[in-house]
Amino acid sequence: MTRYVIVGGGILGLAVAHRLRTERPRDTVAVLEKESGWAAHQTGHNSGVIHAGVYYRPGSLKASLCRAGSASMVRFCAEQGLPYEVCGKLIVATEPAELPRLHALHERAVDNGLPVTLVDPIEAAEYEPHVAAVAALRVASTGIVDFGAVCRRLAELLADSGAELRLRTRVTGIRARPGELVVRTDAGEVTGDVLVNCAGLHADRLARLAGIDPPARIVPFRGEYHELVPQRRHLVRGLIYPVPDPQFPFLGVHLTRTVDRTVHAGPNAVLATAREGYSWRRFDPRDVWEQVGYSGLRALARRHYRYGLTEMARSLSRRRFAASLARLVPELTGSDIVPAGAGVRAQAVRPDGTLLDDFLIVEADRQVHVLNAPSPAATSSFEIARHIVDRLPVDR
Repeated sequence: MTRYVIVGGGILGLAVAHRLRTERPRDTVAVLEKESGWAAHQTGHNSGVIHAGVYYRPGSLKASLCRAGSASMVRFCAEQGLPYEVCGKLIVATEPAELPRLHALHERAVDNGLPVTLVDPIEAAEYEPHVAAVAALRVASTGIVDFGAVCRRLAELLADSGAELRLRTRVTGIRARPGELVVRTDAGEVTGDVLVNCAGLHADRLARLAGIDPPARIVPFRGEYHELVPQRRHLVRGLIYPVPDPQFPFLGVHLTRTVDRTVHAGPNAVLATAREGYSWRRFDPRDVWEQVGYSGLRALARRHYRYGLTEMARSLSRRRFAASLARLVPELTGSDIVPAGAGVRAQAVRPDGTLLDDFLIVEADRQVHVLNAPSPAATSSFEIARHIVDRLPVDR
């Protein structure tokens, strides 16, 4: 019998635990989460999109695991009776200068084996009558879901299967001793044979606690959302995205209908002043000191400071935020949107300032550390779990 200890109660940690309990029922699984509930951070603050896998480099983990994960997520929701919809989306070029990037994205999507179609303005209007497009890419397999509901169901299934689920359990240390790992927490010690680190915003810190020198550091970027006021929701039928800038891992401000029929607008991307910095008011001196002292962030800032200033201005001005949306749907104005919370993206940055554009999973003796798993990790969670579990030792 093997004892697995998973740190992190977001969708990825719960998916890994579920995979282990399904495939290795004789083994024990403990999930440790420092918050009082599941999906408290990245999972519970995203836009609820089941991504198809359009944007990712063919052959990368993101490309392969997102495409498979999209199908796995839909299948799980259908089996468990959870709300979801495969509604498709439009990626919209609003000016001729964006057409080369749109065509390159189309080629990438085809290389990734996705059902996509280039459409002209008249065809785009059949999907989204209020959109402004010189051309668009229709992605049929994109969907929407409540990832928080997925996590709650996973926790129920894990509890029924006999997994040990420990909320309010913060990891404070990790050490190896002959034959086992000891995970110290503020609620006592937990012993196991294999550790899986799915700690998201704190994954690099947890790796260092375990004696691993991570090749990149987590830099938190806050993504702020608005939503359309009820009387303007009819302007968006499904999902409307801009053509992304390939220099950045962020998709740009977009419009997303959710399973509860609201329409979210966003997110932007600003450097957060805390790893759990969901507003400008949240300031953590330790987090800021680490960021300022990190060569990777300094190099990133030198390279992209103009982009950062633009995002900051949009964060502080509803008018600017609305203007970004109006490029996609010209009828939208500042009076049509209201604030709707924020999320924080755990983005891994190398010491030279390079943003990691793929999932990063580091293996060590009896340890697996997921060190970069931002979007589309929620979509891909069941397949990332499969990828991890297939590599875990079976016997002590």
